[in-house]
Amino acid sequence: MINLMSDTVTRPTPSMLKAMMSAEVGDDVFKEDPSINHLQEKVADLFGMEDALFCPSGTMTNQIAIQVQTGRLDEMICEQSSHVYRSETGGYAANAGIGVKLLHGTNGKITADQIAKDINPDYDWVPRSSLVVLENTCNFGGGSYYRKEEIQPITDLCKEKGLALHLDGARIFNALTASGDTARDMGQLFDSISVCLSKGLGAPVGSLLVGSRELVKQARRVRKVRGGGMRQAGFLAAAGTYALDNHLDRLQEDHDRAKILGEQLAKKSFIENIRPIHTNILIFDVKAPMTAATYLEDLKSKGILAVAFGPQTVRFVTHLDITEDQFQELVRVL
Repeated sequence: MINLMSDTVTRPTPSMLKAMMSAEVGDDVFKEDPSINHLQEKVADLFGMEDALFCPSGTMTNQIAIQVQTGRLDEMICEQSSHVYRSETGGYAANAGIGVKLLHGTNGKITADQIAKDINPDYDWVPRSSLVVLENTCNFGGGSYYRKEEIQPITDLCKEKGLALHLDGARIFNALTASGDTARDMGQLFDSISVCLSKGLGAPVGSLLVGSRELVKQARRVRKVRGGGMRQAGFLAAAGTYALDNHLDRLQEDHDRAKILGEQLAKKSFIENIRPIHTNILIFDVKAPMTAATYLEDLKSKGILAVAFGPQTVRFVTHLDITEDQFQELVRVL
């Protein structure tokens, strides 16, 4: 099957598996796993930040970042389609005990002007605005991305108003590939960043929370109580290190392929519209009486898997597990 459901379906390459099998490991709860320590130092240095913490998932790194940078009865501000709101099971309320204020952005992106209008005044009867969360790239926004110059006014506003700023960087390297910005550019703009290795980079498991030394110290305690102290997890960290060393340069190929698929779909009379293609995510609507479900069944019968994003809406995601032969077959079928 040609799997376009997500870039989370990627599997370790033979070379990555070899790196994992030869990893040196120890007990990470005691900070004695050399492979994890190396990865944490590598990612912290990459973003120009003081420290990093390896976790099983991006949901965990996001949830830890929210909890350590807010207090109960506080409120975070984010875009209404953001992952921390729509796809993390209300963790901001369950874990941190905070509320959420949703802004309606453009393709998942919000601006400093929008945020400024929705920072709560210091009244007893409203939550304290304490955290802003951005997503880069924006999943439900069709893989749209922020550039450094778009984030800088938000950073300045948060500093002026005393709010922390967190980046859900689930696909941060796709964003950097498209924008031409650097990881250090991002590190200068945020108090914390969640960096995912298990999507476009192809590692099987793992995200890192990057920030100040004090923030990461607090984060380690929260990770422990969430069951995220994984002991000899250096085998997984070795996959992340391999991904950073070998899979960054090929991300542009995924972006180019998404655009080619969009060009093929644009020729079809049953396509209602195609959202702007920014990176490796392609979202489109089919015309009634066809539905997303019937279209996906037709694709599946031809060996292609994808997901519905609504009654008429379908999402494709390109990634490194799709070989050149598979891609040519995919183009032919479409």
